[in-house]
Amino acid sequence: MRRMTNARLTEALGLLGIGHAAARVYPVLLELAPAALSEIGAAAGLTGPELTSAYAELVAVGLASPAADDRDVVAPIPPAAGLEVLGRHRAAEVDASRLTVGGAFESFRRQRLAAYNDNLVEVVTGEAVGPRLRQAWASAREQIRQFDSPPYFPLSGATEDALATLARGVKQRVVYSQASIELPGNLEEAIEPCIEAGEQARVLPSVPVKLLIIDDAYALVSLSIKEADVHNTLLIVQPCGLLSALVALFEQSWQSALPFHGRAVPRPGGLLPADRRLLWLLAGGARDEVIARELGVSRRTLFRRMEVLMARLGARSRFQMALQAQRHGWL
Repeated sequence: MRRMTNARLTEALGLLGIGHAAARVYPVLLELAPAALSEIGAAAGLTGPELTSAYAELVAVGLASPAADDRDVVAPIPPAAGLEVLGRHRAAEVDASRLTVGGAFESFRRQRLAAYNDNLVEVVTGEAVGPRLRQAWASAREQIRQFDSPPYFPLSGATEDALATLARGVKQRVVYSQASIELPGNLEEAIEPCIEAGEQARVLPSVPVKLLIIDDAYALVSLSIKEADVHNTLLIVQPCGLLSALVALFEQSWQSALPFHGRAVPRPGGLLPADRRLLWLLAGGARDEVIARELGVSRRTLFRRMEVLMARLGARSRFQMALQAQRHGWL
């Protein structure tokens, strides 16, 4: 159990930009500190310059420091300030990537889209959108990568198409926007069934574009209302520099997004399924009224549950509660 918890903590630190070696040292630091740095390194399997560099990285981001006046003895320090800075840095990196790719796409669309005659980009509109979406899901052989956000094209059986693709063994990774989770009925009827069937899901406050990448063969980009005055227009992008940029944008966003596991299942430690679902919705950025609606409780009951969870975890804020829940293996 401890090894599994440490693995989750190491993964969480990696998502914040902490190096692999430092991410290995930090869980050991939490278990053994205050202790000599050499003892921490021995338990983490690191020595010499690699250990020194890993510890220096933890000190630099505000997660560790010498204990009292003895510089050979080290200990963790309250992480709130350091984690806030790391989170902002990661968010800034994603925003910069969005601006870069978005600017490149806009330049491409303005200067060349109308003149394209070599089938690198195809525009699909109206009633033709539905069949092309179904054809895309059916054609996938290895993996599907997707940015998901409302508004949705009215396509009956879309969830069934996704489930059938998963059943064929196609790997499916989806980054959902917060709006996707908060849309009434969407979490229970569309998102959670796919996660239970094996979909890997993560969540961001927003996604830069509605996107579906089929293998490495082509991508479907949905034009938003702001860009085209309609939401039933697709660009089909064949292999070219634009497709490579869209793949890179997805992978960058995937690394920065928060894992989302959807419907709660019973776990060790006495945590109720409803409470675990509460934690996932909270970690996914859902608002209080949305969490209360999805759990079928009042806001007052929701606040009482959060107070109980914070007390169990020894947390004084929602951020600390999420971090402690991660360390306990509840997320």
